[in-house]
Amino acid sequence: RNGRVVPSALSVTASPAPAAGSTVTTKSSTTAGKGFGTTSSSTAVTVEDEQGTVTPTEEKAGENLLSLPIIEIKNRLLDLLPRMTGTAEEFAAVESYVNALEDKYVPVQTLDFLNLAMGGEWQLLFSTNLLGPPNRSLRLREMFQKVETSGLKGKLTNEVVWDLAEDGTTFDASGTFSVQCSYNINQGARMIVDLNDHVIKLARGSKLPSDVEGLVGMIHRAMPKEMFDPNDLAMDTTYIDGDLRIVRMSGSRHEGVRDIFIRRGSMEVDPTK
Repeated sequence: RNGRVVPSALSVTASPAPAAGSTVTTKSSTTAGKGFGTTSSSTAVTVEDEQGTVTPTEEKAGENLLSLPIIEIKNRLLDLLPRMTGTAEEFAAVESYVNALEDKYVPVQTLDFLNLAMGGEWQLLFSTNLLGPPNRSLRLREMFQKVETSGLKGKLTNEVVWDLAEDGTTFDASGTFSVQCSYNINQGARMIVDLNDHVIKLARGSKLPSDVEGLVGMIHRAMPKEMFDPNDLAMDTTYIDGDLRIVRMSGSRHEGVRDIFIRRGSMEVDPTK
């Protein structure tokens, strides 16, 4: 895509798997899970190909990320995400940055401060649970999460803005798709989510899709599964500041999956630099 990309557009759409024949070298970490492996945040991850060539995923091989200030780790993560092309090296680097941020993060101590930090709209930048790009007839222009706090309870809405070209060429249908949920906080910053409804709305002047169920199916395949159906999921906030939020899923379906959000409209990201 040409031009500037801002956080109101989904910047990264897939979590790449290691290339065939590659060996990923990792060490243990407290942030292990299905979404992220067991990479140590204190050491740069390396990827060894079939010829035995070792490529460091950090700028300096063996760099100790925990020795860096949080702002430096955060800036490296935000610089990488919109430029990702789907390589195993990039994915391992994201893993290292996230693990380092989580290791250095000091959790919010009071409910009031947690709610103040979480409240608002958060643009999805990255998920370890996206399988690939959407159908070519479907275009997702935004994917964000709205958190409305109220003490130990609140509302959570996952929303996408979509365009549809049923003829495969002209995007003449558009609107929003919302996953409306409620949540309870039962320990620390863990949110237990209950799915309430799925709602689809057409934009003003939009053509009516001939196959609404098919449209919902395409949106389902394009969204991270934990955002389309978060029922009975537990969400742990593993890092949060004024404009960056990292969430780890717990539960039988999506254990260890990470979602990375940026506060909606807080910054511009230029993947060409």
